[in-house]
Amino acid sequence: MMRRLLVVACVLLPLPAFAHAILTSSKPAAGGSIAAGHQTLDFQYNSKIDHRRSRLTLTGPEGAPVVLTILPSSATNALDAEADLKPGAYTLRWQALALDGHITRGDVPFTVTAP
Repeated sequence: MMRRLLVVACVLLPLPAFAHAILTSSKPAAGGSIAAGHQTLDFQYNSKIDHRRSRLTLTGPEGAPVVLTILPSSATNALDAEADLKPGAYTLRWQALALDGHITRGDVPFTVTAP
């Protein structure tokens, strides 16, 4: 009897939904392009992100990686940053810590075109 109650309780009680942070959209898009100048970079995820323990690193035509400051105004499921971009090939490496405690990483290559 107790075993049945335990099984029923496990099935009926809602559990918190945790998920790894999966990138759902970005500006600029992977393989896309963006105009040169001062730009806001926006990375949207499928779950809430720990902003303090996540990171955005931009590597541009000069080849030196630069860690960007995540904007405090970023939504709970986004990492936003600003950068002054010159024409050339770039890669933004993201590292996001989801609230489930797992870190996910990825790269978004893009091109910056003349204004």
